[in-house]
Amino acid sequence: MTAGQRGGGEPGLPAVSPEAPPLRGTPWISQDWLDVVFVHWRVDVSAVAPLLPAGAHPDTMAPDGTDDGATTWVGLIGFRFTDTRFPPLGGLGRASSVGDFVEVNVRVYTCDDQGRRGVAFLSLDAGKLLPTIGARVATGLPYWWAHAAIRKTDGRVGYAMRRHGTHLRSTFDVRVGDAVDEPTPLETFLTARWGMHVRRVGATRYWPNEHESWPLHRASLVSLRDDLVAAAGLPFGLSGLEPDSVLYSPGVTTRFGRGR
Repeated sequence: MTAGQRGGGEPGLPAVSPEAPPLRGTPWISQDWLDVVFVHWRVDVSAVAPLLPAGAHPDTMAPDGTDDGATTWVGLIGFRFTDTRFPPLGGLGRASSVGDFVEVNVRVYTCDDQGRRGVAFLSLDAGKLLPTIGARVATGLPYWWAHAAIRKTDGRVGYAMRRHGTHLRSTFDVRVGDAVDEPTPLETFLTARWGMHVRRVGATRYWPNEHESWPLHRASLVSLRDDLVAAAGLPFGLSGLEPDSVLYSPGVTTRFGRGR
């Protein structure tokens, strides 16, 4: 089975593809996502289903790329935002350094009755206050203000964050390995997600996004200490287990369409 073939999820869903479907109309926001670290654990769907927005269901794939109907995934993702732009505003739409910050998020994998695959974010911790407030107001996403930083040295990339006003922390450090010439079905499933399901004002919206195919590297975990996964309502101790997948990407430029 190649990365573009079907490999998991509910019957009738389209194939998991490394290429994004084109957005309809002008994107409302564009951002560079750089130095992305993906740390993933497999988990039973029963642990994820109660945490999802209404109308969204856990998307499933076993580690071998097949669908056993019971395995879904939890991601702890660190990256840095740069060059945030609002294309409808033309030359006035650049956010300058206000839109440059580090984020660490916890996400799970979703599909819906319309056949759309995506993610649901259980928490997003951002290193600047204004983007945190703006994203909460504009999208309804569960953003939190945190102290967040990246460290890069000698082929390693690490993230560290502490949520303001709480004891919650997350630190993880990976060693970047070889480039991935052809992602496995699971690696495509975990990274090629072309939208997000978000609950806001009593309704679930799907926000589509597009970017070039992820340039991926396999990576190995050097260290990890995390409070965010359990704080999001997932099984206590999950992030203390050895991850099932660790990946790195130098980054992409991402564009979001309007929620619908």
